[in-house]
Amino acid sequence: MTTRTPSSKDHAKEQPRIVSSAHLVSEKSPELSEIEFGLIIFSHAFNRWMIRCMSAAGVKDMTPVDVMVMHHINHRGSEKRLADICFVLNIEDTHVVSYSVKKLLGMDLVQSTKRGKEVFLKATEAGAALCARYRDVREACLLPGFSGESEENGRFGEVAQLLRTLSGRYDQAARAASSY
Repeated sequence: MTTRTPSSKDHAKEQPRIVSSAHLVSEKSPELSEIEFGLIIFSHAFNRWMIRCMSAAGVKDMTPVDVMVMHHINHRGSEKRLADICFVLNIEDTHVVSYSVKKLLGMDLVQSTKRGKEVFLKATEAGAALCARYRDVREACLLPGFSGESEENGRFGEVAQLLRTLSGRYDQAARAASSY
């Protein structure tokens, strides 16, 4: 449920804060609670988008993790190891990625090659073609909503940098909470 709370730093303006949990709003940074709520609703919308875009591209019943893993394995046409996929996608539980890989192997979208103890994964022709269709659907359905102008793209770059910075802070906080 969305709760509106006034900013504790600026009672004169009584600017409402749109947050999911008013009890978590900190006087130090009420805006952080707004970002957290924005991330919650954005992540659900983005996950829904990935599933529906992949379905429109031709494959139903893929989870958001399946879609991300498929795209990363296809990335630059190079082989990937399970550990590398987990690292890049910042997924701590390797079994989650392993399960997605098994599904993708079963769908013949990915192939595996064992060298020594290492297993290397690569997109098949069908997997690469699926990623290309996903891109076409993305271009047709998502991109018309954006101008493509340098000012807008600059803002996207700033948001991307902020999200990477926040990711590091939340990862560090998660480690601290583990031993709290």
